[in-house]
Amino acid sequence: MNRIKESIEQSIEVKSKILSDENLLQSIEAAVDVIVESLRNGGKIHFCGNGGSAADAQHLASELSGRFYLDRQPLNAEALHCNTSYMTAVSNDYGYDFVYSRLLTASGRKGDVLVGISTSGNSRNIIEAYKVCKEKDIKIISLTGATGGAMKDFGGILINVPSTDTPRIQESHIMIGHIICELVERRTKS
Repeated sequence: MNRIKESIEQSIEVKSKILSDENLLQSIEAAVDVIVESLRNGGKIHFCGNGGSAADAQHLASELSGRFYLDRQPLNAEALHCNTSYMTAVSNDYGYDFVYSRLLTASGRKGDVLVGISTSGNSRNIIEAYKVCKEKDIKIISLTGATGGAMKDFGGILINVPSTDTPRIQESHIMIGHIICELVERRTKS
């Protein structure tokens, strides 16, 4: 019973740190602005991550392309890892580091947004995709842990959860993602 309470208290502590960090809250607001601008201009929102972060990427893409709170037109959003045949072929032929960059090279356009989700901020396949973003003028939003890892070096909007504990970071990523989806949905409905 004590460990259950400790886990909940740790989650609350991380979220309290987010709530009191004005810069972090402004980064969340900036992410909403960038996504809304892209969608209004005909852009697409791409999501990527690995493991639990891939699940979060797919979850958030579905909130935008399906619906969140409001009955509205679908928004152009997709998680890059959903085609398993593509993922396994590219991993086999080129290496796992290139699964997102190759797909973004094919489908990404100037004015799109890539949301990279990584607790460490050091996912090499996301970093390779960020290189494509720089070439194609695709905006970058990074959801990471405390340090931002190597992903912070690519510019864009950094939303670095103030924790180094993977489960607490992931819990905060989905909270932040839901906030972003809600605000994007409200701003694109009208």
